[in-house]
Amino acid sequence: MGFTLAVKGQDTEINLGVDVIKSANIGVNTPNNSMAKSSTVAATLFVTGKLTHNNMLPSDKETSKLLKWSLVTAQNADAYRDVTVQVVTTGQPFRTMHFPNAFIIDYNERYSDSKGMGEFTLVLRQKADKFSDVQAE
Repeated sequence: MGFTLAVKGQDTEINLGVDVIKSANIGVNTPNNSMAKSSTVAATLFVTGKLTHNNMLPSDKETSKLLKWSLVTAQNADAYRDVTVQVVTTGQPFRTMHFPNAFIIDYNERYSDSKGMGEFTLVLRQKADKFSDVQAE
């Protein structure tokens, strides 16, 4: 099983493949005190991936774009981007999760000197007023 991540912004695209993305999961949450289906719903994507130490690899430039996106301020329209995560098994898409108005909640990078590599964690959420645009296939 593998995962891909595609992000489309105003002037940039980020594409990370199965060689980089280690895990992906989606969470759809409502408040715990809801006594009926709540209109306060959040859809969140969690993605982890590998960071490498070789600046010659295309994936290194792509992961640096994630860090730069995380620094975009809320006032900038480019804070919201079109994100698609695919779960791939036996070379075929198993599940596709599409967040057309996603923003970064958290972005973290951790480095390890023992392997010469690191890992990133990306937490994305769909814009609240665009929740109904989330697609899962």
